Amino acid sequence: MAPRRPSISFLKDSLPTLVPPIFDQAQGSIANHRKNAGNLRKIQEQCASITEETDKGTRLIGERAFNSLFVDMVNRVLPIKKGVTVADRIVKFVSTFVELTTAQDAEEEDGDSMSSRFVSKLLRHLLAGMEAKDKNVRFRVTLMTASLINGLGEIEWVVPNGAANTQRRAAALGLAKLQSADDEGDDDEESIAQVLLDLLRYDPAALSSASLPNARFLSIEQREQVVRHGLGDREPAVRKATAVMLGGWLDQEDVAGDLIRFLGFFDVVSSEVAEEALLSIFVTRPDTLEVEFPEEYWQELSPEKAFLARVFAEHCMSSKDETRLEDAMPVVTALAFKTQDEYNRLVTLINDNDDEEEDAAAQEAAFIVGELLRLAINMDYADEIGRRKMFQLSREMISQPNLPEPLIPRCMDVLSKISTGERDLIRLIVDVVTELREGDGDVEISEASRSVTATPIRPARSQPDDPEAIMRAAIIDMRCLLICTSLLERVNTPLQENSVFHGLLPDLIVPAVRNTHEPALRDQGLVCLGLCCLIDEKMAINSFGLFIQQLNAADDELKVKVVQVIFDLLMVHDIGTLVARTVPADRVLELVRHMLAQDAPEVQAVACEGVTKLMLAGMIEDETTLQSLVLLYFSPETADNQPLRQCLTYFLPVYCYSSVANQCRMLNLGEEFEHAADLLPLSQMGLMMVDWLDPEKAVETNVDHNIHLALAIELVKTLLSETSHDVRKTLAGFLSKLSLPDSGQADTWKTKALFQLIASLKEKRPMSDAASRNAITRFEASLIKRYPELEGYDEDAFRGEGKVHEGTRELFGFIDDVEEDAATPERTRRSSRATSRARSMSVQTSDSDATPVKPRPKRKPEPIQEESSVEEEEDDDDVEGLLDSE
Repeated sequence: MAPRRPSISFLKDSLPTLVPPIFDQAQGSIANHRKNAGNLRKIQEQCASITEETDKGTRLIGERAFNSLFVDMVNRVLPIKKGVTVADRIVKFVSTFVELTTAQDAEEEDGDSMSSRFVSKLLRHLLAGMEAKDKNVRFRVTLMTASLINGLGEIEWVVPNGAANTQRRAAALGLAKLQSADDEGDDDEESIAQVLLDLLRYDPAALSSASLPNARFLSIEQREQVVRHGLGDREPAVRKATAVMLGGWLDQEDVAGDLIRFLGFFDVVSSEVAEEALLSIFVTRPDTLEVEFPEEYWQELSPEKAFLARVFAEHCMSSKDETRLEDAMPVVTALAFKTQDEYNRLVTLINDNDDEEEDAAAQEAAFIVGELLRLAINMDYADEIGRRKMFQLSREMISQPNLPEPLIPRCMDVLSKISTGERDLIRLIVDVVTELREGDGDVEISEASRSVTATPIRPARSQPDDPEAIMRAAIIDMRCLLICTSLLERVNTPLQENSVFHGLLPDLIVPAVRNTHEPALRDQGLVCLGLCCLIDEKMAINSFGLFIQQLNAADDELKVKVVQVIFDLLMVHDIGTLVARTVPADRVLELVRHMLAQDAPEVQAVACEGVTKLMLAGMIEDETTLQSLVLLYFSPETADNQPLRQCLTYFLPVYCYSSVANQCRMLNLGEEFEHAADLLPLSQMGLMMVDWLDPEKAVETNVDHNIHLALAIELVKTLLSETSHDVRKTLAGFLSKLSLPDSGQADTWKTKALFQLIASLKEKRPMSDAASRNAITRFEASLIKRYPELEGYDEDAFRGEGKVHEGTRELFGFIDDVEEDAATPERTRRSSRATSRARSMSVQTSDSDATPVKPRPKRKPEPIQEESSVEEEEDDDDVEGLLDSE
């Protein structure tokens, strides 16, 4: 006989007694999950058979009753914190039941089955809990959602120990399950695969050393990335894990502790992280420093061998272990002869360079020579024979017109190390440049060399009708400028004391600067001229206008160098004297802000670095310039300009901590950014401001303990005038993070003013949410406890002090303005920013019948007014006019 169909009374009488015992058994053991899931499926089928016919169709009252009761059972698990085993078993049971019920209804062709409706109901309920306030609910919801997504396959869930964020891990598992259905057709949306890769790269949880990749499973590019991101991470745990990973690479069977084989994991010729990886090995594995460099080691040098010797020598010098260095390295004479042999091999490869394979060999040979020259810098030149040999070799190499450009500064470093002084070095280089420019011109014009000059120039010494001679002269001049640049970067002696160099200025550098046909020569000439100006103040004064002119005339690439030169000159020379012939001294700040306003991100980043150096040195103390830097830091337009952001991330806290006066300047700017809704979230900006103005972090011994007390006054004033509920709630949360001074260090007037403002806030503009009201009450109680003089506070007596105290008159004037504003509720505000400025100026609304707010007296120091941006624009126009006139 067919089973009798249950009645509606089954849903009320039997169902509530059948489902809970199943969940009770499921939380005891995983072994009974399949059996209990089957029993629950039978109950689901019974409920599904109970329907009700209405005029609008069939009502699935049985399904709805089952689904609601199931969700109620799930809700009992959600608040339980992670790590509780019984709750984890229920999550597993829900996943098992979803897998079972969907599998049994998989044959439904229309896609609308009892199980699909059940899963849809459950998922919608879980997704609604993703934004729950309780972190345990968010965790359980994420975990269960991931388990449901994985319901089509088995999942072995083990709650991890340690500090790893299991909520993110659960979400990642769910995304991994969905990525097979990821649609990559929309370029504007980030793919799931990319999301998972970003999580892997930027997740703050420390990596397990056991799960870090084997070097052989990765490409060279992937090894570079993992080492760069790992050793450069801010978290010490991540850097430590990366160091452990590198030690594991060294211990692999095919490496067996051999540093040369270890370096084979990288392309040391072009690698940016191979040196960091090797230094990490030296630090974590001190036994590797027992490396030896016998005579046979130098017979057939590879890039890895030369690289290892150079890094080892520099590490010994940095750790002041000269004894180990002397024991390991060959004598200077032997090193000089080996360098000469490698250079001769390089010359042969350059002359026979006919295909890509030989070009790669030439690059490796040039790298080896460069590493040997860098190694030579750390050698002891007490041996006169070795010193002469190395000096002669370096001098000969830098005199060759076909020497690869990267080797020029390497040769210059060796000559600077060996020379008896800067005067002898300058005389030597002038002789080299003269020989190159007056030689026979025997220089090969390769395709790369031809690209140096797009429009041929006509040096005076070349034949005007000989294109090859013109090309050859241009290449030689560029080589000479590179040599002069390398020299000027390493000397500090004023040019007045080295008259021998003066001949190169009118004959080489100035003609290159004036060249209007060849950008490469002109750019390099400007760099040379800038370096000359750094060591010659008179030349800097005469040439400063030229560099200012290039701010408008140069392209972005050259403009970066020009901005660097300008800020270097401002740092080295007296600013007033430097700009005397170019711009009025009082307009230097306009020039600085003009450079900060450049459109090119690279130029803006360099300008930002220059401005921060001047401000840290105390050479600029302008609040408007500081405002520009803070706006650049918070502006979303600079989010992709990482050099600028990194510079300001370092500068802003250091600037504030270094001086009480700097903290006061930042406090004066605070009002400009309290309502900058178009910038970063207010909560993030506010926390940074609170941190920057913390008097406990100031390095000066004579700190201003009242700086946070003044900040508290500004915060409460903003709470009185602000209209946005979210902004007021955020600002109220900052009060508990302030470091207020002790009673003996506090300014009595400020404590009374703060107490009065809080009383006015509670009376006239109370907070609308309970959390904020409680925060204000707790802060007020902490003030009374910290400052006993507030227990007998008399508002009338404090108001009476306004007869003789200007600050008191301003304070109560502000409070009275707020009272009048609250008494006219029909008044509309332009915006929250305009409302905040009602404290310092009269604000008119757009409504014709609006009631104006009474202006209160100006406070000292005055906040930066909005009109300053207009003045800035006018100043920028003036600067541009000045540059055009130049």
